[in-house]
Amino acid sequence: MSDTFRIEPLHDEHDRTGFMSGSAALDRYFQTQVSQDVRRRIATCFVAVSYDSGQIAGYYTLSATSIALDTLSPQLIKKLPRYPVVPAALLGRLAVARTQQGLGLGGVLLADALKRSARAEMGVYAMVVDAENEAAQRFYEHHGFTLLPGARRRLFLPIDSALRRLASR
Repeated sequence: MSDTFRIEPLHDEHDRTGFMSGSAALDRYFQTQVSQDVRRRIATCFVAVSYDSGQIAGYYTLSATSIALDTLSPQLIKKLPRYPVVPAALLGRLAVARTQQGLGLGGVLLADALKRSARAEMGVYAMVVDAENEAAQRFYEHHGFTLLPGARRRLFLPIDSALRRLASR
C-alpha cells in the first residue's frame, strides 16, 4: 500500500471538498473544521494521498490526552509510576474514503498514527480512541485495543504493545 499512497501532514493545498467516507460527521469535520483545529494546535491531521490522482484517500487526527491511572488493570498499574494520570495520544478521528474501504488503508493509517505517537518528543504511554459505533470498536479491537473499564467505546492500546504487534507482522 505504501507504493499507492503517501501519508503526510494536512496542508492548504489538499483538496478536502470531495472526500466522502460514508460518515456524515467525519466528512463534515474534515471538510469544514479540521484546518481550524490544526491552526489552533488542538489536533494534528495526516492524510493518505494517492500518488496517481493526488486525491485524499483517508485521514486521521492526533491530539494529547491522558488516562486516569485507576481505570487501568492492576497488572498495568504495577508497571507504571503512581501519578494520577498517564499521558496518551488521542486518535480523535480516522476515516477512509468510500472508494478505498475494505482494502486495508484503515489499518495502514492506524499503524502510521501509532508510529508517529511512539516517535513523539514527549511522553506517550498509550493511544486512546473513541469508537464511533460497534463496527469501529471491532476494528480497533482487531488491532489490539481494549476497552477502558467503565467507558463506553473508549479503547486504549499501550504504545509498547502496539510496536510489538507491528514488528511481528
